[in-house]
Amino acid sequence: MAPKAPAVTPKASASPTAERTIVRSGLEPTDEWVTSRLAVPPPKKTSKVHTYHVIMETAVDLHVDDVARQISSILNDERGWTGYHDHSFQLVGEDDTADFTIRLASPQTVDRLCLPLNTRSLLSCRVGDNVSLNSDRWLYMTPTYNDVADYRSYLVNHEVGHYIGLGHVGCPAKGAKAPVMLQQSKSLAGCLPNPWPAEED
Repeated sequence: MAPKAPAVTPKASASPTAERTIVRSGLEPTDEWVTSRLAVPPPKKTSKVHTYHVIMETAVDLHVDDVARQISSILNDERGWTGYHDHSFQLVGEDDTADFTIRLASPQTVDRLCLPLNTRSLLSCRVGDNVSLNSDRWLYMTPTYNDVADYRSYLVNHEVGHYIGLGHVGCPAKGAKAPVMLQQSKSLAGCLPNPWPAEED
């Protein structure tokens, strides 16, 4: 099935966090998938080059290659995991073998992919060699963020951080930039939102 045309990205709300609620779209799953054909090398090769696919459920009204470009730009950003403990990332096309897969899918599909974790149609996860991103979060973020692009960077960096072996951490101090492995989708716990590993305090 051919990927759908790109949808307009919603603008971030200017309202304070306390006045906003988390968005649930009610998107119905299709359990049909398209895989990006793009191939993007890492900006620098390290001893650990992780190859990955980007796959999108057809229920999501975006173009899979646009999503893949955004994910690749996040993973290749010098503020991210590139170079961290000698990790780098290479996007490969559908005909190539990949070390792990990043899926953008409807909330209900993500719930199924994340089992035995309970994502409650709200959250994303990494299970084994699969990173599953909730499409509601990709499109509408959470009330802890005011910028969709920043939230997407956090979302990808957080879940891929799990893939490279990192666990959750707490806020180091009130007013500090949040560590990427803090569960910022749920709460900032006194920290400031931060999507990039290299910029945390």
